Amino acid sequence: MGGVAGRNGKNQTVRNLLLSLAAVVPVAGSGWLFLPHGSGGDHVKAVEYRVEAESARRAAPYPVVAPEGLGKDWRATSVWYKVTEREGKYWHLGFVDPDTEYVQVEQSDRKGDFVDSSTQHAKRTGRTEKAGGAVWQRYEGEKYNALVREERGVTTVVAGTASDRRLAEMAAALKTGKPKG
Repeated sequence: MGGVAGRNGKNQTVRNLLLSLAAVVPVAGSGWLFLPHGSGGDHVKAVEYRVEAESARRAAPYPVVAPEGLGKDWRATSVWYKVTEREGKYWHLGFVDPDTEYVQVEQSDRKGDFVDSSTQHAKRTGRTEKAGGAVWQRYEGEKYNALVREERGVTTVVAGTASDRRLAEMAAALKTGKPKG
């Protein structure tokens, strides 16, 4: 008798599983129909950075830069200002350029490995480029190319996967706020 009950229990379990699937699959399928999917859409979430830039300008001991006059096809994707022992007083803006490549603007009052980490280990080429009325050192690397400007009290890095032309466009658009004090 025990053997018959065991088989009946297995049949009941399989039956319950099939009934559950019959209930879940149509619900999941209809959800799939109404949710966006596929690679046709643009999945970049833009963020506002102007308020954070003004806050950073009040807090930083150096003139914080942010772009002005870039087209609407430049989209900010990340922004922060933080103070850490390792990175110093650190400003970051991340963008997706019109070609959907990444460009970041970073500044710090800390020397050391800031340029190396901001440029993803790019190397100084010895070449310069003039952008936005300033002379920038050109860096090239496997992951990022960069433009770097070192001034008294602050290093500014424009780096990313974007073309050299787009990096220079961002560098030229950078404007400083009033320094603290």
